[in-house]
Amino acid sequence: MLHRIRTQLWVFKVLVTTRMLVLMSPAKYVRLVRILREQGTNATTSFALAAVRRPHGTGLVDERGALTWQELQDRSAALAAGLVATAGADDAPVETVAILCRNHRGFVDALLANSRLGGSALLLNTGFSGPQLADVMEREGARVILYDEEFAGVVADARSRIDGLVEVLGWTDSPVPAGVLSIEGLIAAHAGQAPPKPATRGRVVLLTSGTTGTPKGARRSGGGADELAGMLEMIPWRGEETAVVAAPMFHAWGFGQLVIAATMTTTVVTRRKFDPEATLALVDEHRATGLSVVPVMLERIMELPPAVLDRYSLRSLRFVSASGSRMKPQSVIAFMDRFGDVVHNSYNATEAGQISVAQPADLRHAPDTAGRPVRGTLLRVVDDNGRDVGPEVVGRILVRGASPFDGYTAGAEKDFIDGYMVSGDVGRLDADGRLYVVGRDDDMIVSGGENVYPIEVEKVLGAHPAVREVVVVGVDDEAFGQRLAAYVAVQDGSEAPTVDDLKAHVRDRLAGYKVPRDVVFLDALPRNASGKIMVRELPGVAS
Repeated sequence: MLHRIRTQLWVFKVLVTTRMLVLMSPAKYVRLVRILREQGTNATTSFALAAVRRPHGTGLVDERGALTWQELQDRSAALAAGLVATAGADDAPVETVAILCRNHRGFVDALLANSRLGGSALLLNTGFSGPQLADVMEREGARVILYDEEFAGVVADARSRIDGLVEVLGWTDSPVPAGVLSIEGLIAAHAGQAPPKPATRGRVVLLTSGTTGTPKGARRSGGGADELAGMLEMIPWRGEETAVVAAPMFHAWGFGQLVIAATMTTTVVTRRKFDPEATLALVDEHRATGLSVVPVMLERIMELPPAVLDRYSLRSLRFVSASGSRMKPQSVIAFMDRFGDVVHNSYNATEAGQISVAQPADLRHAPDTAGRPVRGTLLRVVDDNGRDVGPEVVGRILVRGASPFDGYTAGAEKDFIDGYMVSGDVGRLDADGRLYVVGRDDDMIVSGGENVYPIEVEKVLGAHPAVREVVVVGVDDEAFGQRLAAYVAVQDGSEAPTVDDLKAHVRDRLAGYKVPRDVVFLDALPRNASGKIMVRELPGVAS
C-alpha cells in the first residue's frame, strides 16, 4: 500500500511539473471526467481531452494549414457519421477501418472517426505492395479503407479480393471526381452530425515491421498515467508547446508520438513526406521544442551539406526523440555536436511499448546504447535456460512493463517467462545498467561452429568513413552451414572502397570468422516507410 501511494505521488508530481496537468475551470473538469467514463483511456481519448482543455488551441498543422483541437473533434464526428451512412448497411457495424495515409489531417480524422465507431483502426504501412496489403486486410477482416490517392494502384488487389470493399480517398492533389467518396467530402456532407454511441470502445491495431516476414497485427490497450510519467521523466515533453512529428504515424513509434502530443495538448506539426531540410525548417519556423523521428531521418539530416545545416539553428529544440531501428553512432554524435545534447533514443516494441531510453549523457558515453529502463518497466537478460546472466554477457531480453500486450489479432502468442515477455531481441547490460541491443534472437548465425551476431559486424563496417549504410545478414553455406554477407551503400562523393578494403577493415577489429565472406555494393539499402531495412528484399536473400 505504501509503495502504491508513493508511486501515485510521484506520478502526480511528474504530470504537474511537465504541465500535463494544469488548473482549469470546474466545468472543464466535469467534462473531462465524463469523457473518461465514456471512452476510458484508449489511444485516442487524449484528443477529446485536449479539445476540452484548449478547444481553440492549435492541434495540428500540416501542408494545408492549421486545425484546432475542437475542429479535429468535429471533423472526426462528421466522418464517422459519414462512414456509418456509407458503409454501415443493414445495421452492420463498421468493425475494422483500414487506414493507408501519410502524415496529414486525414490520418488523424480517420483514426478519431474509428474511435467514435467503436471499431479497430488498422494502421497500414505506406510501403506495402498490393498483395501484401490485401493479405493483411483479409486477415484482419477490414472491409473499409481510407487511403491517399497516390496509393490507388496498391489498393487494386484488395479491391479484387474483398467483396463490397468501401473505399474513401484521403489526400488528393486534384479535385475528387463526382461519385467518389473522400474524407473531406464525407466531412462536408455530414458536418454537425455524430454517429450513435458505440457498444464497444475503439482500438488500434499496430502492425509489426515485417522486415523479414508478413507483418502481424498487435493490439495494446495502452498504459495509464504511470507509464506516461515514466516516459516524461526520461524525455522532456512539456504541455501546450509544439512538436514536429516526422516519424510515420502508421508505425508504432510515430503513432505513439502523436498520441503523447495530444495527451500533452502539444501542437503537432507534420508534413506528408519526409525531407531533411524541410524538417529543420519546420522546427525553426514553428519554434518547436520537440522533434520526433526514426533514426534514418537523423542520418539523412546529418548528410546535408554543412552550408545547408548552417541555415538552421534549432535553438528552440529541447529534445529529439528517435526509435524504430538502430541509430548510426556517427550521426547521433554529429547532430549533438552541432545542435546540442538533445537526442533521446528509445528502445520500443510494438507489443510492449516504450522499454528504455538513452538520454544524451548515455549516448555521449556509448552512442549505440538503448539506455536504461523507464520507471515501471523491468528488464532481464537471460540465457537459453531462462537464468539471469551477468553484466556484459549477451542473452535474451525479457520485458515486463506497465502497458499490457493484448495479443496478436491472428491468434499467435508471445512467449513469456515468469511473467516477463520474451522480446525476441538479444542484448547485454553494462555494469551501470545500460542496455545494448545486439540483434534479433533469430539473427545469430552459426558459421563453422562459431556463433556470430551480424550487428557487431555492421557496427564495424558502419564506422568506415566511406560507408553510408550497411546491413549484414546470414546466408546458407554448404561448407560452413551459414556465412555472413554484407550489403553496403557508399557515401556520396567518397572514393569507393573495394571488397578487400572492407574485409581488411573488419579483420583488423574483429575475429577472422566474423569477416563477411560476401560484400555486395548497392546504391541504397531497401527500407520500409519507417526506415527499417527490408532484409527479404536484399539480392540473394531468401524471403
